[in-house]
Amino acid sequence: MAKFIEEDFIEEDFDGDDEKDVNRKTWWVMGIILLMLVLGGAGYYIWYQHQQMNDMTEIFELEKESLTDGYEELSLQLEGFKFSVSNDSLVTLLTTEQAKVLRLQEELRTVKSTNARRINELKKELETLRKITRHYAAQIDSLNTENKQLKNENKIVTRKYQQASSEATRLSKEKEVLTERVEMASRLDAVNIQVSLITSKGKAAKNINKAAQIMLSFIISKNISAPVGEQTVYVRLMKPDDSILTKPNSGTFPFENRMIGYSIKRNIEYDGEEQSVVMYWTIDEYLSPGAYRADIFTEGVLIGRKSFTLEK
Repeated sequence: MAKFIEEDFIEEDFDGDDEKDVNRKTWWVMGIILLMLVLGGAGYYIWYQHQQMNDMTEIFELEKESLTDGYEELSLQLEGFKFSVSNDSLVTLLTTEQAKVLRLQEELRTVKSTNARRINELKKELETLRKITRHYAAQIDSLNTENKQLKNENKIVTRKYQQASSEATRLSKEKEVLTERVEMASRLDAVNIQVSLITSKGKAAKNINKAAQIMLSFIISKNISAPVGEQTVYVRLMKPDDSILTKPNSGTFPFENRMIGYSIKRNIEYDGEEQSVVMYWTIDEYLSPGAYRADIFTEGVLIGRKSFTLEK
């Protein structure tokens, strides 16, 4: 009886240990499975986050490329605007904006694709610059429209000015012609010009050696269109070498916008009728034989000319 009880006790003790081992193994398996699940979940989460990070990096990389193109396009647009305007102040503003675009473009080139905050800031900067550029574009269009209108108005004014100038030129030429005709009509003429040599006794001399004076006589023709009153007649006696005979007290008179010298002069009272004039040159110097010339002027106009020869 005792032996049977002992055997039953031993059998029951073995069954308890087996059950504990089974439970222990079960917990180990469950623990391992749970750990594997945790590690798998953690691995999947890490992989998912890495994949998300890669996707975001690609997105921001594409965003960088798009922004780079946007800044490049904006810079070219501003450069084009500078060549389309002639307003110095506006060109200065466009140059300043273009410099800012180039600076931000360089910063965009160096910023990392993972720097999402700065990329978003550069994106906002680009939008702001685009708005400013559109404002400048509107200004340029307005200026170009005004310039076009001013050019059209200028063409009209220029055409009218040219027409008025042409008309003024025509009238001026007509006036010049009329003035010339009036001057020609009122101009005096010296005719029947005679040159002779006389001795100190007032007799005719045959040659230079016996002459004391050169006598010049002429007639001023009748001209009712010429102004009446006192007139000054000037005579230039030209020697064979084209130099002029003058005295120490000889002066000058105006002719063709300059002052020229004269040999002798005489004041006459002209009344519009034919008038005889006689003038004398006293020979105080040596006169070489040859061809001489007498030019007669009044009122700054050459009214007669006579060539003569003096013999030895």
